[in-house]
Amino acid sequence: MRFFFPGVSFFLSLCFFSINLFAQDKPGQEIRKYTISGFVKEASSGESLLGTNVYVKEGLHGTSTNAYGFYSLTLPKGNYTLVVSFIGYIEQQFKINLDKDVRQNVSLDNKPVETREVTVTAEKEDKNVQGIEMGKNTLEVEKIKTLPSFLGEVDVLKSIQLLPGVQSAGEGNTGFYVRGGGPDQNLILLDEATVYNASHLFGFFSVFNADAVQNITLTKGGMPANYGGRLASVLDIQMKEGNNQKFNVDGGIGFIASRLTIQGPIKKDTSSFIVSARRTFVDLFMGKPFVKASSNINGNKYYFYDLNAKVNYRLSDKNRLFLSSYFGRDVFNYKSPKSSFYIKVPWGNATATARWNHLFNDQLFMNTSLIYTDYNFQFEGGQDVFSFKLFSGITDYGTKADLTWLPDVRNTVKFGVNYIYHIFVPSNASAKSGSVVFDLGKILREYAHDGALYINDDFDVSEKLKLNGGLRFTLFQQVGPFDRFIKDPVKKTIVDTISYTSGQSVKSYHHLEPRFSMRYSLNHLSSIKASYTQNYQYIHLASLSAISLPTDVWIPSSDKVEPQFGTQYALGYFRNFKNNLYETSVEVYYKEMKNQIEYEDGYMPENSVNDNVDNNFVFGKGWSYGAEFFVKKAKGKFNGWIGYTLAWTKRNFPDLNNGNTYFAKFDRRHDVSIVLVYELNKRWTFGATWVYATGNLNTFPERLYFLSNGNIVEDYGSQRNNYRLPSYHRLDISATLYGKKKKKYQSSWNFSVFNVYDRYNPYIIYFDNKFENNTITIQAKQISLFPMLPSVTYNFSF
Repeated sequence: MRFFFPGVSFFLSLCFFSINLFAQDKPGQEIRKYTISGFVKEASSGESLLGTNVYVKEGLHGTSTNAYGFYSLTLPKGNYTLVVSFIGYIEQQFKINLDKDVRQNVSLDNKPVETREVTVTAEKEDKNVQGIEMGKNTLEVEKIKTLPSFLGEVDVLKSIQLLPGVQSAGEGNTGFYVRGGGPDQNLILLDEATVYNASHLFGFFSVFNADAVQNITLTKGGMPANYGGRLASVLDIQMKEGNNQKFNVDGGIGFIASRLTIQGPIKKDTSSFIVSARRTFVDLFMGKPFVKASSNINGNKYYFYDLNAKVNYRLSDKNRLFLSSYFGRDVFNYKSPKSSFYIKVPWGNATATARWNHLFNDQLFMNTSLIYTDYNFQFEGGQDVFSFKLFSGITDYGTKADLTWLPDVRNTVKFGVNYIYHIFVPSNASAKSGSVVFDLGKILREYAHDGALYINDDFDVSEKLKLNGGLRFTLFQQVGPFDRFIKDPVKKTIVDTISYTSGQSVKSYHHLEPRFSMRYSLNHLSSIKASYTQNYQYIHLASLSAISLPTDVWIPSSDKVEPQFGTQYALGYFRNFKNNLYETSVEVYYKEMKNQIEYEDGYMPENSVNDNVDNNFVFGKGWSYGAEFFVKKAKGKFNGWIGYTLAWTKRNFPDLNNGNTYFAKFDRRHDVSIVLVYELNKRWTFGATWVYATGNLNTFPERLYFLSNGNIVEDYGSQRNNYRLPSYHRLDISATLYGKKKKKYQSSWNFSVFNVYDRYNPYIIYFDNKFENNTITIQAKQISLFPMLPSVTYNFSF
């Protein structure tokens, strides 16, 4: 802990000095300035509205609300017309005589529903052109619900896979890769808490219940300084706050799962809550009387469940508290009906966040958070008197303070500090037979301190030029208790052990991460943007698979594993057409990644038992480059988007592939997504998605040797990822029928068809060897997961 305190203490002193300085009036100014500030919320629910456009007509100076609905505009003394607008809501205007600081809170009403016109985004109509952000996409859950779903489950992660630059990990999988980065290089946040494994059912469903989610923001380029710890992207998901005006119940019944959400006021206009639960029910039909005792699936039991909860309380106009939590589990059990053999595999996430919003003055906003995250995986099995258990996980205890200072309409300054204490539990095992316990070594845990200080300024130099500059200072320290096992480089046996006591430093790292982006407006319809970012990543995911699985192991940077380091350059052209009805963009990027990790050739999970996991790693570098094309029709009865990505992703490890450069497993040359939504009338909405992707890479044997004893030896040659699977493509369609609106009850039916033209996309290719009449026949066979799958979901609200 001593490693962090001096820097943190200095930074906090600077912050509070700045607070006092900025809160004071500045004498001697020729032009007196005052501030209009307040919070914007939805009138019907009382929930904060993120990204609401707030501006004054005189000079068109403006801003947008933050994640908690707060805005602030500092302007010279005068008379102004304040405009508050958000797509889908009735615009409001206020006459302001700005001769003193003014607090103007706003409640926006929904527009009358003459049609159920779908809007792809609720951002300002020209924000993609005039905003400085690159590679940033915001999706609203209500819009995602109109798209086709897999087996009736609306999925946040599958929706972002439809954006350019984002690749799916495979058939039906929620895992994703961003601009050539691995799955561990995506920072996934749920109300500021890190989610380390975001999937259910081995990746086929995400852990995010759409009924509990309010906003989803993906940043894949030009990452601002307030985010860090990952190289590729940030997926920031915000839970709903809960309706503080009236009680409301939402739910749905689908093929796979059912869900129920209850929300309402604890004290009207002051406090609210939301509780949302989801559970699969397939396991209820996997026993008697639905499954025969002789069936191969008899004894199987699998289910997953989620629980989201959130409470908020407005103490005053300057202080607000939030408490939010998530708990989810997957449970797979198998007990043989014919023997004592059994398997139990539970895994899941738990998060909790406590936040305090405080408004120091009309220009200075602060959010302070306490954060807890836990992820664990277990595998237990046995037969008769023998049993064994494998387990791993990671637990975080964190705190952070984020401040936003808005000195004038041209500047938005963000600065803050955050700290996380990590507890890693890499692969561990235990086993026993009756009363005999096998010595597989003690439980290995690793500990680390992870901190950062940052400052970021968003500055309008002129009407045409806007700059964003940031600096992030990161610190990471692995500490004891810890045993470093020293291995013989040839025999691979442990020859010595270095022991570190509790709190003793094992290895420390500290780095500066500059961030820069700019936007130059060519005119009111088009602009050019550029960004440069550096990121360090101090925790790593060790995986034997191309997709994120529960068996993956998180480990810290150490004396053997250096932090991953990424540098990304991006350039883009943005153009709108027909009064912002159509949005287009082209972005090109180049990314370098150092200190990448892989398991050494021949590694098996049991190699890490009673050993340091990082003793089995090899290290290398990677790079990725490409272009992303995006066309979107943002509003109207017929809307959607087309995204196309052309990309290359390469890796080079001196200890792999004979030191030769090779294409990464998830290198994908072409990736196309077409998303269409059509609102026929007030009751019927149709959706369709079509995706195409170049096939993933695999390593297949180049030769087979037949030995005299009848065995076959496979020779994989020297080339890693030497075979590309056939291209992947699929069409999904959906239709949503809204019930006739009643006073207190609303309902809808969603009909979806996954893989409409029944494309058998390759999931696994394996080799089948047959021996007949002294002849050996070798045939490559393909396994495909999903044929055409229809589904129906009934949704209700009252």
